[in-house]
Amino acid sequence: MVNKSEIENSKYKLLGFENSKELAIIMVISTGKIIKIHLGKLVKSEVIDNLNKAEIKEIYKKFYSRGSAVTAYEMTDRHEKSWTIYVALNLLLFTLYIFSNIGAAKPIYLHQLDITITLGAFLYPLTFLIVDLLNEFYGLRLAKKAILSVFSCNAVIMVLLGASTYLPGLPGWKLEVSYNEVISHVSSILVASSVSFLVAEYINSYLLCRIKELTNSRLLFLRVFFSTFFAVIIDSFIFCFIAFSGTMETSDILKIVYVQIAIKMCFAVFNILPAYGARSLFKRYISAAQTA
Repeated sequence: MVNKSEIENSKYKLLGFENSKELAIIMVISTGKIIKIHLGKLVKSEVIDNLNKAEIKEIYKKFYSRGSAVTAYEMTDRHEKSWTIYVALNLLLFTLYIFSNIGAAKPIYLHQLDITITLGAFLYPLTFLIVDLLNEFYGLRLAKKAILSVFSCNAVIMVLLGASTYLPGLPGWKLEVSYNEVISHVSSILVASSVSFLVAEYINSYLLCRIKELTNSRLLFLRVFFSTFFAVIIDSFIFCFIAFSGTMETSDILKIVYVQIAIKMCFAVFNILPAYGARSLFKRYISAAQTA
């Protein structure tokens, strides 16, 4: 038998009320979609069965007062802690992504293992964990906004770096040629990473939310692993072939692809533990504070 606490808030979450029209604002957790339901219809629908006790209490208080009662969802609707976490996750995603791009400009050859990898291969997989957490806590819609924000910032950086190579340098500066060559190489990495990041993270988000829907928000390890599993394969192929085509042999590029996939698969397993820990902390300190 499924514990009732596991069913609550697995599909829907109360965000607040629109008093002028006696409407409840509900978020579909799996997709992040926002819907508005009249209080009279809400108390008779199956949606209310999926909400937690605090949310149900506020809905009935609002319903029987015909919208006049002030509830916690008007008084604490800013939820600073929740949005602070959202901003922090966005910044962490951006930091890991940009560092991985710059680190990927230098291939590293490990003589003992006879493999070539990039520094970004060790940190970039953590971006999948961050996106998974964004999907888990804030829904698909806000996770997509985070992905697009990082993609847009990357595009701006790429344009600015490219433009900097056309500016006149200091006469006699010995690093002028080296700087332009490095920026040119980094720019190609940024283009490759932008395409692979956008495609892979969207696939990761879609699969995670789809699996979450099919499993009724249970089996977190299943959606974290399998969403990352397929995304990293696609990401590695797209990134490596765009970034290194023309500068490396196809056989060497494939070696980098296979090594990156192997490393990222290890992270797909590793990401499961922090995902459970982060969800537990979020429910304890953030969700509890919102409904207190």
